[in-house]
Amino acid sequence: MENSTTPAVPSTIEDLEPKMKLTGRVAKTTIAGAIVDIGLEIPGVLHISQLRKEPVKKVEDVIQTGQEVEVWVKRVFTKKQRIELTMIDPLPLEWREIKKDLVTKGKVIRLEKFGAFVDVGAERPGLVHISELTHDYIRTVGEVVKEGDEVEVKVLDFNRRKKQIKLSMKALEENPVAKPKKDQPKQTEVVEEPEEEPVPTAMEIAMREAMERSKENPVAEAPDNRKTKTKSKEYDDLLSRTLDQRPQSK
Repeated sequence: MENSTTPAVPSTIEDLEPKMKLTGRVAKTTIAGAIVDIGLEIPGVLHISQLRKEPVKKVEDVIQTGQEVEVWVKRVFTKKQRIELTMIDPLPLEWREIKKDLVTKGKVIRLEKFGAFVDVGAERPGLVHISELTHDYIRTVGEVVKEGDEVEVKVLDFNRRKKQIKLSMKALEENPVAKPKKDQPKQTEVVEEPEEEPVPTAMEIAMREAMERSKENPVAEAPDNRKTKTKSKEYDDLLSRTLDQRPQSK
């Protein structure tokens, strides 16, 4: 809840909320603090530690009985009918209000090489690491933010004891979608054309036809050598008898 600049006018204790700004009048001062009339049946209690940020030794050094003061509701105990007040302007974001994944706004107050410090209204500023500034690649923090910039951040983690708050800006951005590189020619499928067969010559054609014919009509098997010798002998005998029958010349 943000601090209101205009004091509220509650009717009952149930109307009160933490950080609500009120106008009251100091009814009584004590060693421990003061009793403040805020217009309800139940007055508010103002502890000495809540008079100002700096240490206070004596209540009367800050406020006097009958003085009109501006106060804020610190805590309310409805069952106990107790109202605790403060004169210290409350922080917009108390430690009890800081939660993981909380989204809030803040102002960049300092830049470092490793990141940016952002005032989110807490006791201490939170840190946005350079890796949490953006999804894009950057070399320096100043490429994204500058001192005085109003930014929206998300709480990644926090440590109350160490007073540390880890913030992120890129967690609130949409994840980038990979885009195709510009001016990059589309890949086309390369179809290999069949190689043309050389045109055969006339001699090659004749040889192919002869080979085909030889496959269809295989050469007869070689005759038996014994049969060949027999026929040759018969031929020789016939020739010899023919020559013997010729008439001899006188």
